Amino acid sequence: MEKHPGKYGSEKMRVLVTGHNGYVGTIMVPMLEEAGYDIVGLDSNLYEGSTFGEMEKNVDFPEIKKDIRDIEANDLKGIDAIIHLAGLSNDPLGDLNPELTFDINYKASLRIATLAKKVGVERFIFSSSCSNYGAGVQEWLDEQSSFNPVTPYGASKVKVEQEVAKLADKDFSPTFLRSGTAYGVSPRLRFDLVLNNLIAWAFTTGKVFLKSDGSAWRPIVHIQDMSLAFLTVLGAPRDLVHNEAFNVGRTEENYRISDIAQIVAETVPGSKIEFSSGAEPDKRNYRVLCNKISQTLPYKPRWTARLGAKELYEAYKRIGLRQEEFEGPRYRRIDHIKQLLSSGRLDNTLRWTKAES
Repeated sequence: MEKHPGKYGSEKMRVLVTGHNGYVGTIMVPMLEEAGYDIVGLDSNLYEGSTFGEMEKNVDFPEIKKDIRDIEANDLKGIDAIIHLAGLSNDPLGDLNPELTFDINYKASLRIATLAKKVGVERFIFSSSCSNYGAGVQEWLDEQSSFNPVTPYGASKVKVEQEVAKLADKDFSPTFLRSGTAYGVSPRLRFDLVLNNLIAWAFTTGKVFLKSDGSAWRPIVHIQDMSLAFLTVLGAPRDLVHNEAFNVGRTEENYRISDIAQIVAETVPGSKIEFSSGAEPDKRNYRVLCNKISQTLPYKPRWTARLGAKELYEAYKRIGLRQEEFEGPRYRRIDHIKQLLSSGRLDNTLRWTKAES
């Protein structure tokens, strides 16, 4: 018998969310709970010291504190679907140690999918990325376009898609969601994402500070709309999403970085655009069509860059954000990891040391 979310049927679908305490997971899990799914969370909690504002503490679902490289078959028993968010989540982190990025983002993801298939998990929804498309392209890209990743992060996502797709059969159904560059307020807010970062600069310094020349194109998507895509796929008929890839976002939400900067300047009173000395073109440059997901599924994203900019600005005012916070180790992912490494709390494989486990 097919399982459904609790409020739509008598038997709940049990969903494992890896990275449930991260930037996207802390937004997605409440949406999954509201939809009636039975949640299990799995996270190594690397960013437990990076909470922005207040984080909801009334967790009423099982949580597993574990590195995704260490997942075993027993962790997956009784699970109907996996939403796989966890991994090293941006290019600077990926560049810190490309071999570790490959181990965590690719090898561990493939291993989880293989174990999932072995124990009878039916659905596997992978958080992929439009970074797969990569560099220097001016034409519009869709799900059939060639991959051209330019970073270890992007290359790892491509490898997962290619290898996990080979596991698909009548009992195991993967789906690959290629999200645009995320933005939006979260209890585990990231400041290394373009809209989040530019609003932070504008609010704390009055400068919309661009570190590139602003010419590159980027699709952007709010984390609520990103999360909605996962929920939509999870609840979709299998034949519509089986071994399919979907670009996640809205086609009209592709912007040049300079356009995003202008939206920020118009959102934060008194702010002005400023370029860093020696600003050059960003090699990551792609425009992405997102028509397939909305034409195939009842997916209706609602956020725009302007709405997101206003949300972020109001949140920064409410918290009283300071420049030294968003540019420092509390919120900056790469600096936070380096701080944990230098203090001995993480070992050189980015696992917690015994004293921390």
